[in-house]
Amino acid sequence: MARFDMELLAVFEEIYSSGSITRAAENLGMAQPTASIALARLRRHFGDPLFIRTPRGMEPTPHALEILADVRAATAALHSALRHKKEFAPEDSEREFTICMTDISEIVLLPRLLNHLKQVAPAIRIDATTISPDTPMQLASGEVDLAVGFMPHLEAGFYQQKLFDQNFVCLLAADHPRIAGTLTRKAFLNEGHVLIKSSGTGHSIVEKSLHEKGIQRRIVLRVPSFLGVARIVAQTECIATVPQRFGSAMVQQENVKMLPPPVKLPDFSVKQHWHERFHADPANQWLRKVVAQLFLE
Repeated sequence: MARFDMELLAVFEEIYSSGSITRAAENLGMAQPTASIALARLRRHFGDPLFIRTPRGMEPTPHALEILADVRAATAALHSALRHKKEFAPEDSEREFTICMTDISEIVLLPRLLNHLKQVAPAIRIDATTISPDTPMQLASGEVDLAVGFMPHLEAGFYQQKLFDQNFVCLLAADHPRIAGTLTRKAFLNEGHVLIKSSGTGHSIVEKSLHEKGIQRRIVLRVPSFLGVARIVAQTECIATVPQRFGSAMVQQENVKMLPPPVKLPDFSVKQHWHERFHADPANQWLRKVVAQLFLE
């Protein structure tokens, strides 16, 4: 049925209840001719007069009585749907949210998020997955609820919110034999470097900036993620160029130190991204609000 057909069913129910086309029109807030036209359409649709004028008013035909229960059920379902507003109660929810993020975010952001959820939504679970070329499709399908990181390929077609800016630092052993409190350009060029190929961490920014400055590092190790970088740096003489938040966390855990790079490197923005399909979803809205509350600067 078309949208107006549901309105016709409301006319049917009002004529039955009031026994009058005029009163039905008044109760529905429409002109009496409009209600008469609606009854005519109903008669054509059902192939039955439906209501007959009598001294007691408009009396239903046997066919009208036969369909009355279905008409009332249909109009009640419509009214219920129109009144229904989906809500999300995090304190009672056992939902599992999937968040696509970088390995840095796993180290820096996840502990704080989990500690917060334990207080406000203890039954909610997090499934952390890694940013990949499939991330846009997973956000669109709902397989992933949120993506957090540096993802310029998600700028178009997705909602986004900047959480904080990141700058780069150099991470090296606290007792490095040749580098003390300052990392010179010469030392930066002479020492061996660890290159991290992880997506969503601004790695490409470093490579592009150094290339533009004509600086070529001596790469001695390439690794796919940041997870073992601090331990490697602590036990070797290598340098790793990493986002500052990751460096700060690693200084607390390993025998490493942070030093400013000898060349200016661009900052980058860490954002949370979500698909338009879930922009108005109450659960997704709540999750985004929590992430913003914890990490927005």
